[in-house]
Amino acid sequence: MDAIWNSFVEWLRGFGAQAGQQAAEAGAQIGGQVAEGVSAAANQLDMTSLLALAAALGWASGFRLYAVVFLVGSMGLVGWLPLPEGLQVLQHPAVLAASGALLFVEFFADKIPGLDSLWDIVNSVVRVPAGAALAAGVFGADNATMAVVAALLGGTLAASSQAAKTSTRAAINTSPEPFSNVAMSLVEDGLVIGAVWLATSHPVVFGILLLIALVLMWIVTWMLFKFLRAAFRRLRNLFSPDSAPA
Repeated sequence: MDAIWNSFVEWLRGFGAQAGQQAAEAGAQIGGQVAEGVSAAANQLDMTSLLALAAALGWASGFRLYAVVFLVGSMGLVGWLPLPEGLQVLQHPAVLAASGALLFVEFFADKIPGLDSLWDIVNSVVRVPAGAALAAGVFGADNATMAVVAALLGGTLAASSQAAKTSTRAAINTSPEPFSNVAMSLVEDGLVIGAVWLATSHPVVFGILLLIALVLMWIVTWMLFKFLRAAFRRLRNLFSPDSAPA
């Protein structure tokens, strides 16, 4: 009886070891297939799609840098968006944790009158170079020429959207009610998500809409700049010593 029991135990051990080995091999095979699929999908991105993605990352960074980093990194982590090699660092847990925490702070800070403008001024030194770096990361180090072109494109687009955002918020803050700040902030949140989705799904349509948006932003920025300059001039005249009653 002991001999039969020992034989049965040995058979179970052998069966368990064999099953575990087969499961490990199957897991490795599936993981390899998934990795090959993601790599193949990333390699299938043509130049139009890559340029659209670079432009979207740069332009959206001028509005919501931390939202861009967290959104793109999360999409890459779950496999919704095959990230180019230069952007795969965005899906690292440390990068996701840092960008998620900053996104949480920015989501509320951007909706408080006065604080939103201060937040924009502080982050203006980060958004433009970060937008350039994200755009360059679409092409990576393997294509240095296009990476430089993308960096110039992304930095310019980030500066344009940052200027439009800052001047718009400054004009809105001349009104005491807070609802317009919240509404504009929510619009910017939607623009980031829409830009990333449209650039990855319909790059040509995104390119056309981006050109239209840029022209409109430059016009609005110029008009708001003139409005703010006139408002500051009136305030300066109001509080100047010469305007005080005798």
